[in-house]
Amino acid sequence: MRNGRGSATKQRPQNFWKTTGRLFRYMKRWLPGIFVVLIFAIVSVVLQIRTPKILGQATTELFKGVMKGQAQLKAGIGIHSLPIDFGKIGHILVVVGVMYAGAAIFGIVQQLIMSWISQRVVYRLRRDLKQKMQRLPISYYDTHSNGDLMSRMANDMDNIGGTLQQTLSQMVTSVLTFFGVLYMMLTISGWLTLVALISVPLSLLVVMIVAPKSQRFFASQQKNLGLLNDTVEETYAGHTVVKTFNQEAEAQAEFEEHNNKYYHSAWKAQFVSSLIFPLMNFVKNLDYLAVAVIGGIQVANGTVSLGNVQAFLQYTNQFSQPITQMANLTNTIQATIASAERIFAVLDETDMSPEATGTLPEATAANGNVIEFNDVAFQYVPANPLIADFNLKVKPGEMVAIVGPTGAGKTTIINLLERFYDVRSGEIKYRGQNTQSVSRPELRRHFAMVLQDTWLFTGSIFDNIKYGREDATDDEVYAAAKAAHADTFIRQLPEGYETVLNEAATNISQGQRQLLTIARAFVADPDVLILDEATSSVDTRTEMLIQHAMQRLLAGRTSFVVAHRLSTIQNAENIVVMNHGHIVETGNHDSLLAANGFYADLYNSQFSGNNLA
Repeated sequence: MRNGRGSATKQRPQNFWKTTGRLFRYMKRWLPGIFVVLIFAIVSVVLQIRTPKILGQATTELFKGVMKGQAQLKAGIGIHSLPIDFGKIGHILVVVGVMYAGAAIFGIVQQLIMSWISQRVVYRLRRDLKQKMQRLPISYYDTHSNGDLMSRMANDMDNIGGTLQQTLSQMVTSVLTFFGVLYMMLTISGWLTLVALISVPLSLLVVMIVAPKSQRFFASQQKNLGLLNDTVEETYAGHTVVKTFNQEAEAQAEFEEHNNKYYHSAWKAQFVSSLIFPLMNFVKNLDYLAVAVIGGIQVANGTVSLGNVQAFLQYTNQFSQPITQMANLTNTIQATIASAERIFAVLDETDMSPEATGTLPEATAANGNVIEFNDVAFQYVPANPLIADFNLKVKPGEMVAIVGPTGAGKTTIINLLERFYDVRSGEIKYRGQNTQSVSRPELRRHFAMVLQDTWLFTGSIFDNIKYGREDATDDEVYAAAKAAHADTFIRQLPEGYETVLNEAATNISQGQRQLLTIARAFVADPDVLILDEATSSVDTRTEMLIQHAMQRLLAGRTSFVVAHRLSTIQNAENIVVMNHGHIVETGNHDSLLAANGFYADLYNSQFSGNNLA
């Protein structure tokens, strides 16, 4: 079952420390900035943990003034006001205000710097991943789903960016806060500190029990969310089929099943995760109560000042926070390193073979054949040869049709010609030169291809046609559309050539989409035109129009046509009949029919009424 768009099940990294080190090496150019962030985080924490004790001095001064006034009254000394040193208290409050403001400023600045660094790291990672994907062989895309690659480019990158922005400074802050608060509590009272430390094992116990259960429930929630999204996406994409076969009730029942599973897993995940903070607060409140009672007794005995007890109570509130934060950070870091591992796995894939630097000779140096296949052998899987001893010579301007049953190797020949794959043995020559001796971009500059599965991007029809050659003039774009018999339907659209195609170009028909891709190939004005089942998705009338246009546009241009419909290639000068990776027959339509061989069987199966092809 495919993962839905909402699926983001947390993974565990296979090699945590190795991947962590590699991620940090990726950040080494920004180490000075990270060092500044850590310094700012340290200063911010130090200011925050110092303020409660300083603020307690104000409370102590106030308490001293009250107690002194009461003593004077008991001694019979008349006073007009309590002898409180408000000047000193005001000074303390100003210092505390400045320290809080400084902590806030340092915190904001370090967050700004870390946000910039994290986005730069992700920018570089995303750029490197995109460049790597340009260098990956086609075989990688054949064995990995588009959704998986998109998830690495989007979700995993965002995961890393968010963690780098928050986690690094938060980890330092949590550690410093824990030990800093512990130190400040020890400076006030060792006994109160021991009382406060009772909360540590209790807090750890809560986290160790609740957090793993919460994580498992969240994993189940994300899994069921993915299944729910799958169901919705598939049902909406095939809603006409669902209605045609009266499967609305079954589709609704399937949705209800996944929706119910998601509901139960979601509320369990949210409920269990919501227990952490109430339980932690309960532990903290017990600790707070114990400190307040014992601290009150020590104040009464004169062993600890009231201001210090007030500060200690504030520290008690702060003490459990780092424990909770570190527990949450552990899961976040694990998921982030797993994301980095997935990205590095792509970056570590083997590149395509190095690009050659040779140049193609001029067209006049073709020595009679523009393309030659000499003893070509190829297999996708080593133990399963697909093409063996393949030989073919193509003259300039010749139309070569490649026919055969499914799996015969027709599309593989095109993949080898365009160097989407390289031959295992033998050679392919273009203009008399081995295609592996020139770079792929240089070779493909002479080719244009129209595939059975149309690909059009979101944008205007004009831009989609011009995509074949960006320096094409407007007139050349219009001429290509007319030649492909697309001009008429384009001009009938409300916006004409400026009509914007939506995602997957579903606002025009399949046949119209195919006409646009053919027009795009025509505007490219290639030396070699490849049509791979190009007319399989158009109606008979459109197919006839395309054939008529091809007779005119392919004059003087070498072309390869892969087709199941044999009616589309009857005018080809050379028909190559393939079966199991071998050429079994060659010739034109009439000679192959007269031979009464494999091609004649294919042809008769399509046109004798049996409709077996």
